[in-house]
Amino acid sequence: MNSYLLSLLIFIPLAVALILLLLPARFVQVFKWMTLLATLLQLGVAIFVYANFETAPIASEDNAAVSKLIHAQLSEEVDWIQIDMGSLGTLSIDYHLGVDGLSISMLLLAVFVLTIGAISSWTIRQHVKGYFLLYLLLCSSVVGCFIALDFFLFYLFFEFMLLPMYFLIGMWGGPKREYAAIKFFLYTLLGSIFILIAIIGLYVSVIDPVETAISLGLASSTETVTPQLIEQIQNMLAQGQIASENMVRSFSMIAMTDAKNFIPGTVLSLLSQSTLLGVSIRLWAFLALLIGFAIKLPAVPLHTWLPDAHVEAPTPISVILAGILLKIGAYGILRTAYSIFPEGAVYYAWWIGLFGLIAIIYGGMNALAMKDLKKLIAYSSVSHMGFVLLGLASLTVEGISGSIYQMFSHGLISSMLFLIAGVLYDRTHDRMIAHYGGLTTRMPYFTGLVVIAFFASLGLPGFSGFVAELLVFLGAFNSATLNELLPRWMPIAATFGLILAAAYYLWTLQRMFFGTYYVRDTSWTSKLNDLNIREYIMLVPLAVAVIAFGVFPQVLIDMIDTTVSNFVYYVNTTGQENLQLIFR
Repeated sequence: MNSYLLSLLIFIPLAVALILLLLPARFVQVFKWMTLLATLLQLGVAIFVYANFETAPIASEDNAAVSKLIHAQLSEEVDWIQIDMGSLGTLSIDYHLGVDGLSISMLLLAVFVLTIGAISSWTIRQHVKGYFLLYLLLCSSVVGCFIALDFFLFYLFFEFMLLPMYFLIGMWGGPKREYAAIKFFLYTLLGSIFILIAIIGLYVSVIDPVETAISLGLASSTETVTPQLIEQIQNMLAQGQIASENMVRSFSMIAMTDAKNFIPGTVLSLLSQSTLLGVSIRLWAFLALLIGFAIKLPAVPLHTWLPDAHVEAPTPISVILAGILLKIGAYGILRTAYSIFPEGAVYYAWWIGLFGLIAIIYGGMNALAMKDLKKLIAYSSVSHMGFVLLGLASLTVEGISGSIYQMFSHGLISSMLFLIAGVLYDRTHDRMIAHYGGLTTRMPYFTGLVVIAFFASLGLPGFSGFVAELLVFLGAFNSATLNELLPRWMPIAATFGLILAAAYYLWTLQRMFFGTYYVRDTSWTSKLNDLNIREYIMLVPLAVAVIAFGVFPQVLIDMIDTTVSNFVYYVNTTGQENLQLIFR
């Protein structure tokens, strides 16, 4: 059963979507319950995956763990597409799934938020069948991104998310939904083009040593390929002893993380010395992946699609967008750019840290100026994703752990924040901060959950946001000593973002919820009742999770600690070694 757990995560929503496709559109309640059932099944499978997850050995100079960056667990690998390219060898695309410390937390976050989003979607009343079919497709593709270990497969899931998101925003969004949907689509498509360019370069440059050994007749199956045989294939490749027609070119992310699998003389080979405008092609490839995923993150100045998409998207889609889709950008940077081109992570660390700092301050200042509650939350997301970039740039264990924890924490907190905005919008169809005052007198329990969400987002101790930001600051500050990649003034300047967050959240809390009761339209008073059962079911689990992961951070850190240690060791050591070869 364990061998198919990850496939179940992908195919459960697809199977339910197929069933719903055959039902008449009038069965509205069936669509809602079946979608919720699909997400609950995904959540159950993900919890079982977590229960079966084991930490990997920590890499060091004295063991072999450093030679293999990705220690995939519950791995599923099946030959999917095999094309004989003649003199160019064989094109191999595998259906390859797996989880490690970088993906397990994102997987848990994704299925949890998708379940909350399914409950939130019960307010959809128009074209219900189409909405829930698209939502189920989104559930499948989002989860696929976090568990795919074949770059081509990852790219398919990454691209496939565009279709349901475009229609979910464009058909069920606000007054300017068409504009927001097209802007989201074009920005993401632009990022996909950068990623595709890097994928093409990797395809012509990388072989799969396991499949190549089978092609050469040195092994009968993947199970018979030993580490010694892989090393033999890599040595033969380096010495030019493998004919081109016998090479099996691969999209395997595991193969791409080992420079010994790059064909000598190809455009991305470490020893080819290929340059463009005086810069190594490998560094250009790193930048292509970085820009492609930074658009999804989004990083300033590539962020302008996000506020529009959030404002116009229906509440459940805003929850998915902020809670999960932004995290795919940061996860993609870690999984591909940093892992495949570690020299780029080292070489551009200062600039990545600077753009992270700019995002922290710029996003915070914009949030402080917003009059629309949803736009305030959207710009706060830009600011909080800046902390992710700052942690990534530090290339320290604390910094990378903090970035992953920030992704997980922000996924919970931002989901809660957009649900809060949705509660008010469902009642009054208005999100302007100035149109409300003293709401605590009408909605005391709702106000209590708002306080938890706001304090968690501004990084108050006792909440998950505090742990994440503390780790990022520790990592960025220690970077100046450990690897000399970031100057200490960067994390010091980033603390201004914490002051801005406190300012815009406390101002909003005071203006909307405390003081004298006021609403712009007196007819709203009868509608501003406290939370109903469905809203409690959505908000309370998120509030409990935000507090639990703030008080017991080790629950998550234990899952990612050894993988992050391996990752940081690999990127720093291999990155420095590769830079010496590039600039020799």
